[in-house]
Amino acid sequence: MSKTNNFDLQSPLCVLCGRTDDCPEKYGEKRTYVEYNLTVHYYCLLMSSGIWQRGEEDEGVDGFLITDIRKEVNRAAKLKCNICKKKGASIGCVAPKCKRSYHFPCGIQKECIFQFMEDFRSYCWEHKPVQKFPDKECRGTSQCTICLDLVEQLPMYTVLKSPCCKNAWFHRECLQYQALSAGIFFFRCTVCNNKDKFQKEMLRMGIHIPEKDASWELEENAYQDLLQCYQHCDIKRCLCKKGRDYNEPDSKWEIKRCQCCGSRGTHLACSSMTSWEQNWECMECRSIFAKSGKYSKQKKRSLATSEKTDGTTCLLEEPSPKCPRQSPGSQRNFLLQHLREQRREVSDILKELKLQVNTKTTRLNINTENIWNSALKGFRQRNFSPTNTIEIKFTNCKNRSKTDTSAASKHRFFQLLMLHLQNSSLFEGSSAKNLSLDFQAVKENLYFEAGKMIAVSLVHGGPSPGFFSKTLYNCLVYGPENVKPALEDVADVDVAQTIKMIKYANSLASLQSTIHDCYEFLAAAGCLRPVTALCDKNMLVDDILIHHVIKRIISPLESFRQGLKTLGVLEKMQMHPDVFCSILCHKPERLSAETICDLFTIHSSSDVNEVEGADFWMGYLQEVESGESVVTLEDILLFVTGSFSIPPIGFDPEPTIKFLHIRYPVGNRLLNCLELPITKTYEQFKNKMEFTIRNTLRVERE
Repeated sequence: MSKTNNFDLQSPLCVLCGRTDDCPEKYGEKRTYVEYNLTVHYYCLLMSSGIWQRGEEDEGVDGFLITDIRKEVNRAAKLKCNICKKKGASIGCVAPKCKRSYHFPCGIQKECIFQFMEDFRSYCWEHKPVQKFPDKECRGTSQCTICLDLVEQLPMYTVLKSPCCKNAWFHRECLQYQALSAGIFFFRCTVCNNKDKFQKEMLRMGIHIPEKDASWELEENAYQDLLQCYQHCDIKRCLCKKGRDYNEPDSKWEIKRCQCCGSRGTHLACSSMTSWEQNWECMECRSIFAKSGKYSKQKKRSLATSEKTDGTTCLLEEPSPKCPRQSPGSQRNFLLQHLREQRREVSDILKELKLQVNTKTTRLNINTENIWNSALKGFRQRNFSPTNTIEIKFTNCKNRSKTDTSAASKHRFFQLLMLHLQNSSLFEGSSAKNLSLDFQAVKENLYFEAGKMIAVSLVHGGPSPGFFSKTLYNCLVYGPENVKPALEDVADVDVAQTIKMIKYANSLASLQSTIHDCYEFLAAAGCLRPVTALCDKNMLVDDILIHHVIKRIISPLESFRQGLKTLGVLEKMQMHPDVFCSILCHKPERLSAETICDLFTIHSSSDVNEVEGADFWMGYLQEVESGESVVTLEDILLFVTGSFSIPPIGFDPEPTIKFLHIRYPVGNRLLNCLELPITKTYEQFKNKMEFTIRNTLRVERE
């Protein structure tokens, strides 16, 4: 039976749960069979307690016979859901003596566990399996290794821990989306790549792993673009009479691509190359190599001329120096080095701005449970000035640790503040966010305050937001009139759906019908225009995008820009757009052993052998990075500096290491100094590190 030909376009009720929701990620595919007058969610059917697949895969609904489905509906009609109190509860808890029944969506809402394996068991909210955590294990926060947002290290339904890596934590929702996309063949731990142990635990905890290939493998012609070679001459003055896209193999008009990036090209004749064997790099790659110090630029003549076939002359780009072809690994190292140089450049710029900060202290009393209101009150107090040194006092935290210095408190304050802003009503979108339109926030001038807080955080050593969309960033840097938004910038589902219907209309009649259906919306947006041809839809889509993403929020945007001007941050963003984009539009890269090793400077002492101690230190970092330790690299950084990430401006003073004749490690947050004990064996060193760091952080968090 062909299922795809029997779907109805309407949204009737599921015969098992009685809902119209069509959300494949949560409830499975919703299928309607007109000839049987039957609509059902796949997961509702799969988890029902009184039905089995008695048919072949192509019979009924994936092996569930229609007669059996009818019987199950009749059976469920007699059972009342213990959650919503309505009839039709087809799923029961398998725990002995438990008589609870519920609908699948109700069970999801109540945090029940559904195991998509073996007998497809279901457990109610009281009897569901839970992950066990050792009591000695340190509680706190870490990054979800899928979305990179913060996740609480707590035994709760919305959080799952990797069974194969000690410090890998996930949001349940992130794991479920990844499982649906990757399928059973590619779903594995994102840290260590373990598949069997990881899948077994995730299935036990209710993650559905479909028995299918990965979505990117199933998409038709998904890799077609990879088969297309770039064929365009990018030299300032192309000599080819047949145009920049003309390519004739084995001739001087054959296009040679950049040997580093492959995304720029030149005709052989246009760069004075006599043979295909000669190497050529585009100007962008040459500039990167020049900055990295790995590229020796030859002296360039002011004018280089070359005769055309018709005897005339033209200006040419100087051919690149001939050098051996570099391996992809060396090119990747160059690019990584370039990114590090960008981060150093940001740090230098922010340190320059920090010269404005004086020694006069402004104290902010912060309640971590009401971070926004207490921060707003502090920033608006009469004696607050961005050029004063900021001191943080947490009013709702008793018995603060002695190691919790002013710098550590300030790190924590700005971290909590940036996290609140990311999830606040001032912004909209999933990961890359744009400004939203909140009239109350406009009235209270909150967009200005948000911009001001971000600027102060950057200059005073706090984290960067890291959640700006490219569109928002470009509006701030280049002005909204010079930015063209994309469909991905639209967070409103209904507006996005309207734009898609217009964008993908395949006939003039369907386009006009769609415009007629959303006439009021287009009129309110000022986007009505005469449509006489199908191609008019492109201009209409652009108009809607510009209105919804930019013009609609022009007042919040201007207020936000004014806030970012605090301490001269916006001006530096406009002067250095590339380097600031790397910290405002992207989350900081995950800490690595190499990053931590480069961050700390080892101070030598005459009576101490640092060589062996340094070997222990680097070996320990590698073990932590590979998940073989109970602490994380973030824990180590937090132990020493009070911050679990490296702020864009860097640390002041710069972190150092000293090897001393002491019993246990000491994290001096006032000096950002890690004092390490001298031990005879690596095992002693590791045990002392883990004992001290784990217990110190546990006491602080408690």
